[in-house]
Amino acid sequence: IKEDEVEFIELWFVDILGQLKTLTIPVTEIEKAFSEGVGFDGSSVEGFARIYESDLVVKPDPSTYAILPFTERKTGRFFCNIFSPEGKPYEGDCRYILRRYLDKIAKQGFTFNIGPEIEYFYFKNSQNPEILDKGTYFDFIPMDMGNRLRTETIKICEKMEIGVEAAHHEVSPSQHEIDLKYNDALRMADEFITVKVLIKEVAAKYNIYASFMPKPLYGINGSGLHLHLSLFKDGKNAFFDPEDKNYLSNTGKSFVAGLLKYIKEITSVCNQWVNSYKRLVPGYEAPVYISWGRKNRSALVRVPIYKPGKEKASRVELRSPDPACNPYLAFTVILAAGFKGVEENLKIPEPVEEDIYHMEEEEKRKKKIDSLPGSLIEAIMLTEKSSLVKEALGSHIFNKFIENKKIEWDMYRKKVSNYEVEKYFPIL
Repeated sequence: IKEDEVEFIELWFVDILGQLKTLTIPVTEIEKAFSEGVGFDGSSVEGFARIYESDLVVKPDPSTYAILPFTERKTGRFFCNIFSPEGKPYEGDCRYILRRYLDKIAKQGFTFNIGPEIEYFYFKNSQNPEILDKGTYFDFIPMDMGNRLRTETIKICEKMEIGVEAAHHEVSPSQHEIDLKYNDALRMADEFITVKVLIKEVAAKYNIYASFMPKPLYGINGSGLHLHLSLFKDGKNAFFDPEDKNYLSNTGKSFVAGLLKYIKEITSVCNQWVNSYKRLVPGYEAPVYISWGRKNRSALVRVPIYKPGKEKASRVELRSPDPACNPYLAFTVILAAGFKGVEENLKIPEPVEEDIYHMEEEEKRKKKIDSLPGSLIEAIMLTEKSSLVKEALGSHIFNKFIENKKIEWDMYRKKVSNYEVEKYFPIL
């Protein structure tokens, strides 16, 4: 910090919805922040403490130190862990919840890696979703503002030592994607939050609004968060088996089987907004049906084709989450579902390589292809009954999350939408 001549420190953490919170302190207070922590009122943060137990403490995680490139005064950043005044890890700290589950699998020698594909839109302002371009998948558009914003964001990511594998225009107009190099799940959750901030900050610099809303526009593809997942053990990829026809080990197969078995229970955490379910509908490339395949992009889980000599890259791809989720909680329940499959030694069903969107209902029944929840309330009702999610998240976050989402659904169902006015007002 002294070498970098930092003047201010931002202490970052998220609430249960994944919304970033920050405390700014002068650099002179950093030693105290490390030794004692910085107190704050937890009752003012969504899903945190009740009023009569509101005092909480944040302590910076020294491994997350970085310089923020978009501040006027030189500012350092730390992600924080949250504690009670007595010094115990706080049960409402999403970062702690993920770290706790990673510690659980570490006792069996496993680490969990994630590589996300982050999709999002650029709009002309934050008031109306007005697109910047009419490009499609991989399009190169001369003098394109979106491409300029993407490349500038990548440069800043590199400065902050966040690995970027690729970036490109996505299928929908004004939609873009940045793919991050895989990392361990906790580090990746921190990087994911950071990259979302960078994308928004770079856009705002040019008076453009970047949105991670899952489905901001009707009639086109929404934004997903495809997650490439792998378990490592003793430095080797536990998903790789050179003898298997799909190069997928028994551990990998059981992990996929766990995802398929428990996906309905964890969907409300991976797709946590009313709007998330406007994306999860047939016909727009988002997965709707619970199945797996190798080349099938209508499947929920895809096992990318193995490249010889790239054993470490063997992975499975979960395609249902969206970029508006809380990554700490989403990564926790995804790991819990997959690892439960490993613990239960679940057998993987046959892959489905046909386009499920165009499959007859009878054929789906024959192949036992189930569907994801169709709305937030349906997803929440399934989560509420889930012992797997409750155990993974702990009672505090589990109950607060469900309570919050039920309130959101209630507000949504009471609202009279433009569709209803346009459709029914002239005829009723």
